[in-house]
Amino acid sequence: MLIPQLQKVLTTPIIPNSRQNQSRLTVIFWYSLSLTFAVGYILMGLRQAFSSKYIVSDDAREYISWMYRYFNPDLFPGDLIADYFQSVTPIGYGILYKIIAALDIDLTFFSKIFPIVLGLITTSYCFLVCMEILPVPMVGFIASLLLNQSLCMHDDLFSATPRDFIYPLFLAFIYYLIRSSGLGILIVLALQCLIYPLIGFVDLLILALRLFHWQNGQITISQKRKDFILFAAAMMIAGIGILPYAIQSSQFGPAITAAVARTMPDYWDGGRVSYFSDNIINYWLFGRDSGFLALISPPQLLFGLLLPIILKFQSHFLLTKQLKDEVKLLLQVVLASLIMFFIAHALAFQLHWPSRYTHHTFKMVLAIAAAISITLILDATLQWSRKNGRQIFILGTIMIFGAGLVLYPSSFSLKVFPKTPYLEGKVPRLYNFLQKQPPNIVIASTSGEADNIPIFAQRTILVGKEYALPFHTKYYAQIHQRMVDLINAQYTEDIIQIKDFIQKYHVTFWLLERSAFMPEYITKNTWLQQYQPAAQEANAKLQKALPVLATLINSCAVLETDNLVLLKTECIKTLSKT
Repeated sequence: MLIPQLQKVLTTPIIPNSRQNQSRLTVIFWYSLSLTFAVGYILMGLRQAFSSKYIVSDDAREYISWMYRYFNPDLFPGDLIADYFQSVTPIGYGILYKIIAALDIDLTFFSKIFPIVLGLITTSYCFLVCMEILPVPMVGFIASLLLNQSLCMHDDLFSATPRDFIYPLFLAFIYYLIRSSGLGILIVLALQCLIYPLIGFVDLLILALRLFHWQNGQITISQKRKDFILFAAAMMIAGIGILPYAIQSSQFGPAITAAVARTMPDYWDGGRVSYFSDNIINYWLFGRDSGFLALISPPQLLFGLLLPIILKFQSHFLLTKQLKDEVKLLLQVVLASLIMFFIAHALAFQLHWPSRYTHHTFKMVLAIAAAISITLILDATLQWSRKNGRQIFILGTIMIFGAGLVLYPSSFSLKVFPKTPYLEGKVPRLYNFLQKQPPNIVIASTSGEADNIPIFAQRTILVGKEYALPFHTKYYAQIHQRMVDLINAQYTEDIIQIKDFIQKYHVTFWLLERSAFMPEYITKNTWLQQYQPAAQEANAKLQKALPVLATLINSCAVLETDNLVLLKTECIKTLSKT
């Protein structure tokens, strides 16, 4: 009797519009369990986010620092970096944070707590989509569990960037598409185009693919007028949503071409992007920015690859009779994503990194397909055990497998879970000191700590590794020239060159690491090594004599920590006159 009862609890479909209390309780149980794990994972991540005052998501430094202009318009005056990231921030994302600023809520604080909302919405729509494809509540639980595990193994939920919105919005789009809710589809598409426009192209392709049907070995065009009206409306909304963003971000364009990128160390191993690779398999499959299988984990998602095989042998899996026709939507998502992936490669880099079109959508498709596959296999196994009397063996196997799914993140195979992108600022004294300075100051530095100054001190830096994106030509040409000039000035023996550098860029403070004048500082710094021949020349100068700047530390330092020294450039200019 145990196996039938277990099968009833785990794999019995829910009858649509059923008024049976047992059915509703089953749905509530699995949905609640899904939300419980989602919240649990997120809270584990947020524990790190609030462990210190000066903690922020890695990429939030790019997107959120300039938004402090919403509180004080005088911040970051004439700041190239702030202006650039304001221009590439999707309009909808900027509006959201402008509203938060109007409510007088700190933007960094908001970026830390908002994953709770996004996680709950993602889990809810994932559960609903699964119930529309295969109305077995356990499918929704497994899919949301796998998806949340995947999101927490990468920075797809805690990044405090527009990509955090991909999952709740795309799953909502799929749900309303299945439900044939034109209004829902268009609203979600509009939000998608305003917050993360890249996936808007995938949405449009899915709608286009659904205009065609495969019948009797032939492709036929939909005869439903409403399908074409919906597609036309979607095209219009996408144009309205994406065009202003394209115009806004083009002020620092055009995008660097693939031919030029191949000549730049920034795009190879160790570079800021690491797009190209000598390993062709890594380039096309697993490259973070170039591969269509980038960052697909956990391995349990690969169960999703079994679904096409299972569907070929439906007679062995009786529960497949409950699968709805909309399961084909998973294939349409894959096709649309791959089409955009190859288009993005062909137009590199006009449509941003190709992997952005598959990395996110594949994880959602695989999570849903894996949950369906696991449930179908489980049901078939229980059916087989009822006929062959292998109940103890089957029960043991199910328990071990179930425990593996749930406990996977805490196993020894994952050293850190959730894997959050949070970074801690280590120099509060520096941030506090700079915050007390006028808003128009400029800090020059080759130190990695400079990346934290805009977000923690809300002050302008000349350059920073985190902000040195080699994507738009007009922006990166200025960043590259600034970096070359900084390296040359920092390691020169000519005090006049230092003075000219300070005047050219209106530098107020110069932040130095105490190790900056050791040869290893240059030779082992992959960021500095991208700027040749300036880095090699600087290293050669260090071999011969101590740079002038090193001799001014004791005279011009206004703040010192264990490894950092902040110099005031007015002092340097004064000394240069004597």
